[in-house]
Amino acid sequence: MNIILMGLPGAGKGTQADSIVEKYDIPHISTGDMFRAAISEGTELGLKAKSYMDQGALVPDEVTIGIVRERLSKPDCEKGFLLDGFPRTVPQAEALDELLAAMNRKVEHVINIQVDPDELVKRLTGRRICKVCGTSYHLQFNPPKNEGVCDKDGSELYQREDDNPETVKNRLDVNMTQTAPLLDFYETKSVLSNINGQQDIQNVFKDLDVILQGNAQ
Repeated sequence: MNIILMGLPGAGKGTQADSIVEKYDIPHISTGDMFRAAISEGTELGLKAKSYMDQGALVPDEVTIGIVRERLSKPDCEKGFLLDGFPRTVPQAEALDELLAAMNRKVEHVINIQVDPDELVKRLTGRRICKVCGTSYHLQFNPPKNEGVCDKDGSELYQREDDNPETVKNRLDVNMTQTAPLLDFYETKSVLSNINGQQDIQNVFKDLDVILQGNAQ
């Protein structure tokens, strides 16, 4: 079962990815993990990627695709995989289709977790972090016992600069602009499923699981 998981920041992809991996015993492959593994293994492509990353430049598609090819060729992907953070563009999606076709495989499900942008702003701006121990809280989902104070050491809580509403809205706008063509691409291939991400976590997974069940039997 070959799955791509999509959704805007804060939509809950990480939580749902953990549930999919646990139930279906396939690896969760994120772009960051792939790059880190290729770099730590010292592969030719990993070293190429590192040279771009060290300069603060984007890793070119041909290097990224090569690293994806190496990762998907590993034994733990024989039963399938869950891709997260790749592809990010239509050319990357087309390249992924080509490399999977060469392996006699294809993308079977693209699951997009949909959450209203206003709700995402609430989720993403609610984080507060302890200045001393670094413990993370959330005003809505995991609030401290006393407002503005860490439960563990009584230190002051603060909001990271990139968690402020304006920055978060900009980040969401950029993401929506980038992912819209990709969602259209997969919709034309009839592999896209949209899931309501504003339900309880368990209900989101139930909806997602119904979609995956068709391939798991």
